[in-house]
Amino acid sequence: MYFAALLARTEDGWEASDTELDNVETLSDLADLAREAAVDDDTVVAFIEQEDAWFGVIRVDGEEDPRIFLSNAAAAARSSYGAMLTDELLGRDEDDLADLDTLDLDGTEDGELESDDSADNSDPQDAVSESGGLVPPPGPLGDSELLADLGVSEKELLALDGDALSTIADSLGCTDVLEAVR
Repeated sequence: MYFAALLARTEDGWEASDTELDNVETLSDLADLAREAAVDDDTVVAFIEQEDAWFGVIRVDGEEDPRIFLSNAAAAARSSYGAMLTDELLGRDEDDLADLDTLDLDGTEDGELESDDSADNSDPQDAVSESGGLVPPPGPLGDSELLADLGVSEKELLALDGDALSTIADSLGCTDVLEAVR
C-alpha cells in the first residue's frame, strides 16, 4: 500500500494534496503532476511511502530537473513506483534493458572476460545481478541534500526511519497540512 502526497510551497506556507499515482508511469509524469500543483513555479515536494519499507522524496523547482532521494533503494526497487525512481537514479532506461540482450552469458560482451582488478574497484551502485541488471544498494540513494535549504539536513534525512514523512513535514512546518491528506 502506497501513500503519496504533494506539498506545494506558497507565500502563506505549504498546501498539501493527496496524490493519485495511477497515471504516473515515469518520473516525467510525476514531475508534471508536481508542476501542476505548484504556485508560481515555486517548490513542490512529493512524498511516496510504502508501508514503512521505504520512502521517497522528489523535489521539483519550476522547470529544473527533479531531485530524488530514496531511503532504501533495494526495497524500493521491488515495488513499481520505487523501481521507477531507482531506475532513474541508476541511469537505467528501456535502451539499457535492450542492451542486455547483447551480453554473453558471463555478463560481458562477446564473451570477453573482465580483469580481476576492475572487479575489486567497482562502485556498489554498479553491481550487476545475475540477470544483467544493475543492483540498487541496500540503503539510501539519491540527493540527500534536496531538503537542506528547507530545514532538513543531509544528516537528519539519512537518519530517518519509521514515520519519516511526518518528521520531514514537522521540519518543513506543515505537519497539520500533511496529516489532513493522510
